Amino acid sequence: MRRPLNGSPKAHRRAVTATVTGNFIESFDWLGYGLFAPYFAAQFFPAGNNLTSVLGAFAVLGVGVLMRPLGGILLGRFADRRGRRPALMLAVSLMAGGSLLIGLTPSHATIGILAPLLLLIARMAQGVSHGGEWPTAAAYLMEVAPERRKSTYGSLFSLTTCAGAFTASLLGGALTAALGPAAMADWGWRIPFLLGGVLGLFLLVLRARLTETDVFHREVRTHHDRGSLRKVLGTHRRSVLTAVLLVAGTGAVGGTWTAVVPALGGRLAAPGTMFWVIVTATAALMILNVPVGLLADRIGAARLLVAASILFAVTGSLAYLTMRGTFTSLLLTYGSGTLYLVCATTVLPKLLTEIFPPTVRALGVGLPNAVTSAVLGGIAPAAATYAAQADASAYFIAGVAAAVLLALPATLLIRTTPT
Repeated sequence: MRRPLNGSPKAHRRAVTATVTGNFIESFDWLGYGLFAPYFAAQFFPAGNNLTSVLGAFAVLGVGVLMRPLGGILLGRFADRRGRRPALMLAVSLMAGGSLLIGLTPSHATIGILAPLLLLIARMAQGVSHGGEWPTAAAYLMEVAPERRKSTYGSLFSLTTCAGAFTASLLGGALTAALGPAAMADWGWRIPFLLGGVLGLFLLVLRARLTETDVFHREVRTHHDRGSLRKVLGTHRRSVLTAVLLVAGTGAVGGTWTAVVPALGGRLAAPGTMFWVIVTATAALMILNVPVGLLADRIGAARLLVAASILFAVTGSLAYLTMRGTFTSLLLTYGSGTLYLVCATTVLPKLLTEIFPPTVRALGVGLPNAVTSAVLGGIAPAAATYAAQADASAYFIAGVAAAVLLALPATLLIRTTPT
């Protein structure tokens, strides 16, 4: 095992970069799936109705999300028992492998039923990765961050999330303009997945040079009950409940705004428009990430989350229900949800890691986060599509807003544990 961080600025910068870059690749991959689903759906799920093919692609997305609890348990326990560094390496390996498999899998016309099965396997592997990547990365980053700058460091997660979305949408817009819809549906959609796989392999090399955190060596490594699932669900069940309430909003909004809104926007607007909407929104939000973190460190992480939750419940719901195929309407809709996600992902690393002790920190954060994301984020695409067909979108978005507002009672339950 590599030695712990020695406090040198170079080692610190390398550790932070290698940690938050995984979030970039996850965001690039997850949003890319939603953006490109209308193009590749028929390649894996041939049907006479395009909507039926897209529903098939979203069903696979949902199965991938349902694998997150397994990832939260396995990788969280692995991170608490063996170290944050090896867990981060395993997570990015699964992520890169899944992207490469999607990009290289032949169509249904070539290999038949094996095509959607390979797509399913790839998304399952990535679901396990996504379930353990963020909690382990959050534990690592918060253990190396200065005490009074934890939300500022947490803002790097939201920054890389926006950067991943920005890159995926910019690439999508450029490819659509250069290749045209026909070529995109034929082979162009493969490019972002292949690129995501290559980026994942590059990140694997970076993480191989990581050093373990001082906290793990000092407070975790020698404990026999580290990574205990029984301890998490028993001794820390109040913290688990608090974590579920805290992340409910990101699960519901994340599942809707990274898959449903881009797909619906792509159907409402002219080809390529939704790509540029996301480019514009994420470019603006990237400027706000670090200032939001600084603000959270000044006024308190919990207060910022409450304010962002209330703001989204009003503006996000209204924007979703009035979404049209114009650039302005789509920008307001997409921006309302991603602004909430920026605020939430900035403060959640601090709030979540502080309610669990270091010996079960990765598992404690990973399990409730993954389960909640699986339940809320996994059903969001299919639920939103069904609600739209049944003219019941108001009920769907009311449910999303209710999940977001669960952060209010959650902040009253928080009990912090010193790092």
